[in-house]
Parts: sequence; C-alpha cells; structure tokens
Amino acid sequence: MNLKKAILRNFNAENYLATIDIVGSGKVYLEGIAVARNLPADEMIEGRSLVVVFFDEHNAKEAVIVAVYS
Repeated sequence: MNLKKAILRNFNAENYLATIDIVGSGKVYLEGIAVARNLPADEMIEGRSLVVVFFDEHNAKEAVIVAVYS
C-alpha cells in the first residue's frame, strides 16, 4: 500500500470517479479513480489537493481517493 499526493482535475458525482494528476508525475493524468463515498461531492473542486491510496501502484484501478484538502 502506498500513499500519494494528487491534484483533482475532474470529478463525476454520478459514479464517484475522478481524474487526478499525481504530484511530481508531470502532466500524466489518471482517469476513473474511485473516490471514497464519505467525501462530500461539493468538496470535490478542481484544483484541490488529494490523498490517494494505491493498493497496487502498478494498477490505478486499485486506487482510492481518501481525503481532500486545500
């Protein structure tokens, strides 16, 4: 398990999936990243900082956004 800092680029409130930019990775975005359902949709604003847990850092589908902060 690995924690990463990311920036929110897009959020889909219907399916609770996000597009994120991992800090330090250049301009490579990860799409379809799960967002923990306990995070309010109105907090998911483009440009906010995120904490992402990667259970398998080679498979982005195994990641989940667990926190959002300014």
